[in-house]
Amino acid sequence: MLKISSIIKNKKVIIIIVILFCIIFTALWNVVDQGYDRQNKTILFLKQFIPTQISRKIRDVIFIIPDLKKQNKFLSNQVKKYEQNLSGELFNEEIILSKVNKKEYLLKEFFLPFPRLDTRLGWAATTNSLRAHHFAIIGEKVVVISGEGRTIYFDKNNIFSEKLNQIEILNNIQSILDKNNSKLIGIRDLFIEEEKIYISLIFKNFKGLSINAYRADLNFEKLNFELFFESDEYWERYNVYSGGRFSTYKDNKILFTIGYSNVKKVAQQLDSLLGKIITLDKLTGEYKIISMGHRNPQGLYYVKDSNIIINTEHGPKGGDEININFLQSDKIPNFGWDVSSYGTNYDGTDPYKKSHAEYGFVEPFKYYVPSIGISQIVYMPNNLKLEDGKYLFVSSLRAGSIYIIKVNDKFNKILEEDRIYFIEQRIRDIEYDKENNVFFLLFESTPSLGVLRLKN
Repeated sequence: MLKISSIIKNKKVIIIIVILFCIIFTALWNVVDQGYDRQNKTILFLKQFIPTQISRKIRDVIFIIPDLKKQNKFLSNQVKKYEQNLSGELFNEEIILSKVNKKEYLLKEFFLPFPRLDTRLGWAATTNSLRAHHFAIIGEKVVVISGEGRTIYFDKNNIFSEKLNQIEILNNIQSILDKNNSKLIGIRDLFIEEEKIYISLIFKNFKGLSINAYRADLNFEKLNFELFFESDEYWERYNVYSGGRFSTYKDNKILFTIGYSNVKKVAQQLDSLLGKIITLDKLTGEYKIISMGHRNPQGLYYVKDSNIIINTEHGPKGGDEININFLQSDKIPNFGWDVSSYGTNYDGTDPYKKSHAEYGFVEPFKYYVPSIGISQIVYMPNNLKLEDGKYLFVSSLRAGSIYIIKVNDKFNKILEEDRIYFIEQRIRDIEYDKENNVFFLLFESTPSLGVLRLKN
């Protein structure tokens, strides 16, 4: 028979366990109920000790109520989106507080008439390659292209009303594919300069998969694209390491990124364009390699006043990078992939050198471990408060955030950082509209077009 003292002792242990469980449960509930922020310190801490398979089961079972609330809202938005077609209705307005400086931002979201990204299929699913949408601002209009090649536009000032009133633009993308016996894998960027519209396009034919650039005269009734640049690079299987970003540049050229396409060692070889950033002459289409050793460059920006190229690129598991090419010599700078990386492989192996400089490569200006799913980048000589400085605004997919980085005049030191987090979002594209002092954002989960401004 148990002694009374033992019973009391056991009860105390049980009570302590129950209290600890309640504290942990409450803390995690608050984290998940506010949206599953993958960069949350509590979540990152727990992931160090809890295996991924177990943590996902805990998240999906214990926190089923917050998840159902999220699904309910999501499905309701999907119904509204399909019912409104090309109206581009405003469906969300909210105030967002930045994580560090606690600045208030006003966000408005408008529906886009494109298929949503299906996160259940996984980020590397071929179907989701057709769900990566892009946009560009030109004068008083905004042009948007879906991953399937559908093009629309709307008047920029419609962001101040309840509807964008989107208008379809016909194009000949499918005709080009049919003529070349090719299958569309996905659009990778849209870029407009000097009344010309450029797109990058991944396709598949009997040789394998490849990426090309096409160009058309800007026309809001129909876009007749023609081949502008043929990469003549092929790889066997679909993967997400394609690059495809454009940016303005100097000397009548534009910049173009090409990912390494999961072909080992090729990013370190100058006889291949995979894993490179190149210039394209706007008159001839001729290319020149401007940098090498890239994995998957997803953001690109040329800073004219400082004559530097800033690019962002996805690392493996960890190691997303912001890189700066100072264009100081005729030597082609090498950014290290696939020799050096601050990330690891998803299978747990780590074949990469951590230092870049020790092996003759350029160190990243900044890297992220864990990864944020880094995407497009914008440079501004001020912030939305119009305070002078040099600012990088970096969008992210996995982290659903805009990272605000203030840098010094030499672009070699970070002075200040902040983060704007958007619950349950993935930001594919970002562009600044100086006229209205707002950011346009492309959220790909609904999908929707976001308009972000600083609250006065």
